[in-house]
Amino acid sequence: MTQHLASASNTLSKFGTFAASVCDWLTDLIFPPSCGNCGIVDYRFCADCRDQLTSLPLEALSKSVESLDGVCATGKQDSILEAAVKSFKYHDALELCDPLAARLAASLNQQQWQVDTIVPVPLHADREIERGYNQSDLLSQLLAQARGLPCEPAWLARIRGTSQQAQLAASERRQNVAGAFQAKAEVAGKSILLVDDVITTGSTLIECALALRAQNATAVYGIAISTPHIYR
Repeated sequence: MTQHLASASNTLSKFGTFAASVCDWLTDLIFPPSCGNCGIVDYRFCADCRDQLTSLPLEALSKSVESLDGVCATGKQDSILEAAVKSFKYHDALELCDPLAARLAASLNQQQWQVDTIVPVPLHADREIERGYNQSDLLSQLLAQARGLPCEPAWLARIRGTSQQAQLAASERRQNVAGAFQAKAEVAGKSILLVDDVITTGSTLIECALALRAQNATAVYGIAISTPHIYR
């Protein structure tokens, strides 16, 4: 009986996956995607724009952020880099993960940071289910492979839901994420690199760093694809 139930459950699961795929296909058929940079139809981010992204010079912008030992971004949040981040984050343009992670790796190579472990900035479970993935986690996995470092997404959790930072004024962002993160004891004695997509006020990274330091992380750095402000 148990075997039959397990088989039925597996069949239903496969059917659910198939149904979801059909729904996605129908949605794309009726409302075809368009490139997040140039607008050409049937591509979330077309090949020409990906080539432009790949050839975009690295800026390795840096700034000082409270509670972190160093923070940098690979470029300014405008033009094609802004379009790429938004397409990757909000519109399922997962083909951008490789070139964006490559920018992170190149930027990290320019820093003199001693890093033990890479940790992505976490999404709340509800938000991750809604989006289908955590863009920072995907970037972290590729960056960790490129640098030969461990990636530990489970070491930092978002323990309460928060509003999207992009929708808030700068003065509201710190309060929005205050106390929203909790780190595991495994971070003790480790130098941690936090990975996010965009650094604006730094509020999210600060709260993550405070949670990591509360569990005795020895150093915390932050890296992101872009920032709306230039820091030298």
